[in-house]
Amino acid sequence: MSKFEELVPEHVRALGAYTPGKPLRQAERESGVRMIKMASNENPLGPSPKALEAMRAVMTQVNLYPDNEVSQLRLRLAELHGVRPEQTVVTNGSTALLGVIARTLLRPGLNAITSERSFIIYPIATKAAGGRLIIVPMTNDSYDLDAIAAAIDGNTRIIFIANPNNPTGTMIDVPRMDAFLRQVPEHVIVILDEAYCDFATDFAAARSLEYSHSIDHVREERNLVVLRTFSKAHGLAGVRVGFGLGPAGLMQYFHRMRTTFSVTALAEAAALAALDDLEHFRKTIANNRRGAEFLTSKLREMGYRPIPTFTNFIFFDAGEDAAALSKRIQAQGVIVRPLGPWGIPTAVRVTIGTLEQNERFIAALSRATEKAEVR
Repeated sequence: MSKFEELVPEHVRALGAYTPGKPLRQAERESGVRMIKMASNENPLGPSPKALEAMRAVMTQVNLYPDNEVSQLRLRLAELHGVRPEQTVVTNGSTALLGVIARTLLRPGLNAITSERSFIIYPIATKAAGGRLIIVPMTNDSYDLDAIAAAIDGNTRIIFIANPNNPTGTMIDVPRMDAFLRQVPEHVIVILDEAYCDFATDFAAARSLEYSHSIDHVREERNLVVLRTFSKAHGLAGVRVGFGLGPAGLMQYFHRMRTTFSVTALAEAAALAALDDLEHFRKTIANNRRGAEFLTSKLREMGYRPIPTFTNFIFFDAGEDAAALSKRIQAQGVIVRPLGPWGIPTAVRVTIGTLEQNERFIAALSRATEKAEVR
């Protein structure tokens, strides 16, 4: 152990690093072919055109510090969701807010609970704050809410629930979620991570389901916080802006724990403009619905059993080493996400793209599996 390691607390030394989806340029260098990226659930239609215009308009002011309170966006989000501005917090992406929440509520001796096969940031945020993470097994590729409720003890402070879940794409409907929330004691804060809410709302309506009462619970000042992001349907993953809605008395502490000036003027302007760009939003949702139908159908024709998605990605078990398969798919010019880091070594997650991108993925998968069979 070096002298520097001795200075670092044990719970920090034990942290694993986040493994992001492979960057486009890195994959192109590795494979020597032009790539499309279908690994990180980004918007294949690109950013909102209105957001691009808004960012250009404020670029001449980037010599000035941004509004630390992110006042305009918080007011707009409060109005949009029917809550008070003090019930909102905006951060540089919802992943940053997960870290803020964990640092605010956890310490050594306290714990958080989540499910296996869920968002890979939950363990990192919990352990970085010195907390212990309790991981509950899934049932039918979805959260086992009864098992999570049974795991709560006097030291539990947080329950992380991704709804829909990343990476399985499954959704917890309103009756199950509301029944669960009634069981949660007052000393526990439920974090409802609704990063894919826009896609889930669309799919749920098409399947005669009700997606979420989360904002109603926020208005009632229940012990939960709802997380959402501009990275998905609005196409702003690169500028990093996400937000939380929750009890005003709790949100004030999250405000204090944020990094000062972490939301840039470009990000705030882009988010405000994206909220007004209904045309881009509708095109994104429609493209996603068509793409999900196409990919699900083609994968089934190839003998796979993709899980019906409520998100902008498809999860399926490849029946073989997903990392090796993903490398062969990459050699065909498509980047996908093998799910070994989630503890699912034979599963793949692929982002729903444009029709051309989806067709290219299916062709790449077909060629990659044919080569494997020849060997």
